[in-house]
Amino acid sequence: MWLYITRRLLWLPVLLLAVSFVTFTLGRFGPGDPVQVMLGNRYDPSSEVTKNLRSQLGLDRPFAIQYAGYVWGALKGDFGESYRFRGRPVSDLLTAKIWVSFQVNVAALVVSLVIGLPLGFFIAHKQGSWIDPSVVATALILMSIPIMVSIPAFLWVTCLKTDLLPCSGWGGFWDVRIITPAVTMGIPGVAGLVRLMRASTLDVMGQDFIRTAQAKGLSALAIDYRHIFKNAVIPIITVLSFTLAGMLSTGFIAERILGIPGMGSLAIDSIFNRDYPIIMAITLIGATAFVLANLLADIAYSMVDPRIRYQ
Repeated sequence: MWLYITRRLLWLPVLLLAVSFVTFTLGRFGPGDPVQVMLGNRYDPSSEVTKNLRSQLGLDRPFAIQYAGYVWGALKGDFGESYRFRGRPVSDLLTAKIWVSFQVNVAALVVSLVIGLPLGFFIAHKQGSWIDPSVVATALILMSIPIMVSIPAFLWVTCLKTDLLPCSGWGGFWDVRIITPAVTMGIPGVAGLVRLMRASTLDVMGQDFIRTAQAKGLSALAIDYRHIFKNAVIPIITVLSFTLAGMLSTGFIAERILGIPGMGSLAIDSIFNRDYPIIMAITLIGATAFVLANLLADIAYSMVDPRIRYQ
């Protein structure tokens, strides 16, 4: 196991190097000149102001030197300075916001897991009854509603009509204001997990070892927990890493709408303002999180099912 983990971690720098190269290349040769965005109407390609600003940002140097300097700085945790917030290191701008976004996404994932897995396991046992298609149809409807629609609808009920929750803002993980992003971001995940858990549970219930356990006279509770649930949840572990990655993008939208001081507003504003140092830093952080999430999923396989071993 440790050898497998070491090999996966050794591939992480290679992957991040490839991601950084693609992102850096798009930032340098993609549409939109950050100097032009920063100067606005004062932009003049031949003016001394434009040339001096381009020189200060290092944009007049050869591409290879710019990229080498960026990689060397990133290895030391220095992602450069923001184009929009002059004099502010990107790492300082992102540190506090990453922690806020992490809490929002964890809260949404908890909602998806706590509701989705038990509900999917339950309706699998109700196959053939009206409960099964009703829950699946409801899950499909909830999954199809965009977060831009669900957040205003949720706020209309909980904030404007009943005054149960604050309309916006942030107070930390244990503050009531986290309920809105957790529910609106977690419900689409609930819908997906319900369908996946139902299908996985039905597949396990049809296996021979389940019939053998029933023939031995084991109780229904023991069979459900020891044999069905533990085996049914194995395919779900793979999906969780992708679910968390998907929540990152929807979390940006939720943070922007609800006024949460996470990476959402900063990322969206950086895209419109061509603030490439922030965009590249967010991309590298997201790629790192995605790789580590997949590694944790692989490790969780062996914890859930002792038959799975990595060489």
